[in-house]
Amino acid sequence: MSVRRVLLAEPRGFCAGVEMAIKALAWMVRSFPPPVYCYHEIVHNRLIVERFKRQGVVFVDEIAEVPAGHPIMLSAHGSAPEVVAEARARGSYVVDSVCPLVTKVHHEVRVRSGKGYRIVYVGHAGHEEAVGTMAVAPDAISRVETVAEVDALDEFDQPVALLAQTTLSHRDWNDVAVAVKRRFPDAWTPGRSDLCFATTNRQAALMALAERCDAIVVVGSANSSNTRALEKLAHEAGCNEVARINTADELPDELTRPGLVVGVTAGASAPNEVVEAVIARLDPVEGVETVSVTDEDEYFPPPRNLRELQTSIELAATAMLGGQVAGRAATDDRSVGASAVLAALAVR
Repeated sequence: MSVRRVLLAEPRGFCAGVEMAIKALAWMVRSFPPPVYCYHEIVHNRLIVERFKRQGVVFVDEIAEVPAGHPIMLSAHGSAPEVVAEARARGSYVVDSVCPLVTKVHHEVRVRSGKGYRIVYVGHAGHEEAVGTMAVAPDAISRVETVAEVDALDEFDQPVALLAQTTLSHRDWNDVAVAVKRRFPDAWTPGRSDLCFATTNRQAALMALAERCDAIVVVGSANSSNTRALEKLAHEAGCNEVARINTADELPDELTRPGLVVGVTAGASAPNEVVEAVIARLDPVEGVETVSVTDEDEYFPPPRNLRELQTSIELAATAMLGGQVAGRAATDDRSVGASAVLAALAVR
């Protein structure tokens, strides 16, 4: 069966941090014999993790699980300082693919705690980003997730700084932030919001199409915070039929019935190939209309030591093949998207 029309959110899918992390791990896979180890899932998407597993990547929850002398990748969500140190002591080659936006929050925690602030951190319990951030200054930070948890905080003698998990939705953040400001009116906040621009943009795009849809499909995994935020936002926007799916095969039959206008979006770690498969299954009679709220052109380059490895491999390959080292064209990482990298991995 075919629906009437698909409204496609733009931006959707991979953010700059996910693009960087996927391409970085793919470079590791191509540069070292298997196995390559990765501390935690590289990004929160089941399909991507499974694809890397098929390429010989082993995902671990403890650095101690990595045999000494093997290459290690640290995930995009950020790692505790002691984890980074342990990886560097244990691994033959270590790449930290932490998203620069998470690095910014780690820096804020380090600076504010060093100046004597008590940090109130808004984040989800057990989320890898929150765990890694709190480990930067564990004795100076209090994590909250709800207004009730803010109200239960002690009165602090020191000044308060308010920071956040980058992948929170604005709705999850706003009420809690207001409650913190009510409890601690002089709380310091960074000049630039901790909330990820990609998360914000994807939520804005969803809201732009929500009122025009009979149903909304959110592509992404259940352990992806920003994907779950999109799913929650779709319900809050008044859409009666909302499905969060990992693959097109999971699309409920009732969302493919004739006459429906279906909105489609994807979390920041969801591959575009799944979005394309969903649209193909919906088979809209009146086609696809893109609903765009902004052009997203952010780019995060690979970590420095990986760039150095890429350059060394390029130099060696050029010299071995008899090419001109001085005039060679350097690899343009920005010109190759993570979707193309994943597709290439799938056929290896």
